[in-house]
Amino acid sequence: MKKWIAAITASVLLAGCSETNEQQTEQEESSADLKKVTVVLDWTPNTNHTGLYVAKEKGFFEEEGLDVTIQMPGEAGADQLVASEKADFGVGYQEGITQARVQGVPLVSIAAVIQHNTSGFASPASKNIQSPKDFEGKTYGGWGSPVEESVIDSLMKQEQADVEKVNIVNIGDADFFTAVKRDIDFAWIYYGWTGVEAELRGEDINMVYLTDYSEKLDYYTPVLTTSENMINNDPETVRAFVNAASKGYEFAIDNPSDAADVLIKAAPELDAELVKKSQEWLATKYQDDADQWGEQSLEVWENYASWMLENGLLESELDAEKAFTNEFLPQ
Repeated sequence: MKKWIAAITASVLLAGCSETNEQQTEQEESSADLKKVTVVLDWTPNTNHTGLYVAKEKGFFEEEGLDVTIQMPGEAGADQLVASEKADFGVGYQEGITQARVQGVPLVSIAAVIQHNTSGFASPASKNIQSPKDFEGKTYGGWGSPVEESVIDSLMKQEQADVEKVNIVNIGDADFFTAVKRDIDFAWIYYGWTGVEAELRGEDINMVYLTDYSEKLDYYTPVLTTSENMINNDPETVRAFVNAASKGYEFAIDNPSDAADVLIKAAPELDAELVKKSQEWLATKYQDDADQWGEQSLEVWENYASWMLENGLLESELDAEKAFTNEFLPQ
């Protein structure tokens, strides 16, 4: 009797192992059928990237036949990796692509992650910086780009203020909250992350939004990018990637709390409360007033390029029609 039971148990175990091995083989074969692609982030994971993590976690990329690896930019940066075709896709910015295109670098924006520019100059309320004129006599902490001084100058001129009266210093990637207590008076932030963090900290800040002072500064930041070669040689992969990313961001729009959970799972080092609050804030900003998520306007690209040219930030005019495309957005 014991031998009979042992035999049955052994056969059941063997059947179970066989079934498990078959499932594993099927999964491996299925994975082998997927096209491997990489997408490089512009920064460490945050709520600008949630749609990508959702698309991966929910299987949207897989449904489109893609096996997507999301990677950090490293020292090279996303734009350089995508332009040199060391990565298939990236997260970039309209300002970076505009400069790259004028210099002959074949980057293309394939979707706007956020429809309007949500960035601006932030300062503790105690500094009493309520408009660009109040920048005079203050210290600005930035990352060393010539674009920064030009933007500050552009805003200050509208109030007959002088950018020469602003002390501009390079603080790199120093923490905003530490820097404004110690070294600077104001800095350029994205409200959807640092501004929301200020709310959670209970720290009152004033915001001078770029879009309140210039329509030309309402550019797309961030965007999803690829190379011209990728578009010309493998348009179906580009279409599949954008389709899946669209589903991911649409999910984040409709389900901000669940989308936040996906990002937290993928990047557990993040402050969960900040991710949740930021995701809620961004949910209405991703698509905003556009007909669909990711849509880009020629006027927006031309406006910002003309502003950059007027401010000596471009060597020549941008062929805006080649800098972006809506071709791969879901129809």
